[in-house]
Amino acid sequence: MKKLLSIALMAMALVTVTFASPAMAADAGAGAGVFNANCAVCHMGGNNTINPAKTLKQDDLSANGKDTADAIATQVTNGNGAMPAFGSTLSASDIENVAAYVLDQAAAGWAG
Repeated sequence: MKKLLSIALMAMALVTVTFASPAMAADAGAGAGVFNANCAVCHMGGNNTINPAKTLKQDDLSANGKDTADAIATQVTNGNGAMPAFGSTLSASDIENVAAYVLDQAAAGWAG
């Protein structure tokens, strides 16, 4: 009986590990709050009040090489041009979350 219970528990653990979400997966929902608190001043609705040619809309993200989570995270972390760096004020997970939010919104056309 003890052996059967051990096998069942091992099988459950294997299924849980196999189908669990990655622990470090970005959370676009949490990214919305980070975006609204830190980015929306210049990027409300995916626009760019400083440089209207560099919006957060899908076409501009692609044209400017900022259409991946890594590229957006690098931009947010280090800044560039008129955009300040947020690497010292936001955590790595906040930056990952805001990158996921920007990609989700760009894919949806910033409709929401």
